[in-house]
Amino acid sequence: MRLANKVALITGAAQGIGAATAKLFAAQGAKVAINVRRRDARAEALRDEIGVDNVLIVEADIADRAAVQQMVDQTIDRFGKLDVLVNNAGINVFNDPLLLTDDEWERCFAVDLKDAWHCCQAVLPSMLANGAGSIVNIASVHGHKIIPNAFPYPVAKHGLIGLTRALGIQYAAQGLRVNSISPGLILTPLAEDWLATLTAEEKQRQMDLLPCKRIGEPEEVAYTALFLASDEARFINATDILIDGGRSQLYHE
Repeated sequence: MRLANKVALITGAAQGIGAATAKLFAAQGAKVAINVRRRDARAEALRDEIGVDNVLIVEADIADRAAVQQMVDQTIDRFGKLDVLVNNAGINVFNDPLLLTDDEWERCFAVDLKDAWHCCQAVLPSMLANGAGSIVNIASVHGHKIIPNAFPYPVAKHGLIGLTRALGIQYAAQGLRVNSISPGLILTPLAEDWLATLTAEEKQRQMDLLPCKRIGEPEEVAYTALFLASDEARFINATDILIDGGRSQLYHE
């Protein structure tokens, strides 16, 4: 029970990495608030799987600062405190830089960076008052290596890693830790949809690009989030952990 007596809030928790993290945290003793944009059958199924006494579904658009504050207040009202924030919500925005519209640029930065900051800003007062807290931001391998034709997503993810480091250093002496995780290709529903558009040969090529010759699982990211959220990682701060099967370290084959 590595998160016994802890309360965690996870954004974008209806599926993929967010859902895997919510289930693992609850299995390890945490009370979990799961944020979804719209309450639907997936959220209800996740609540039933975790157990109604241990989970709170919070329907909130995290682009709305007031909604974010209300989400945090609801969590604290239900469980009495908030120990862990996992900023998992995000979207892919990929386009040619010369074709990118202002709306696409703003949407990418709103969800992938600004919304994470909204959530951090909302939980900081409570965590500082308690003298402890762990924030885990889900960044991306795009925040380390540039992949052609993926603009402006890497710019936002570089920013999220910068936010992680800046906040981690800013509040280290007050007992807060802020770290990030940078997943590579993970078998989320979005990735599955993309892989379904590929030929069998191209899908195999994508797997062969990875040194381990397989695609990552959401649970593998969740276990790293669990470690960072737990007291086992109490001396880890302002750090990013890559989870990409070693791909970003490979120059070429």
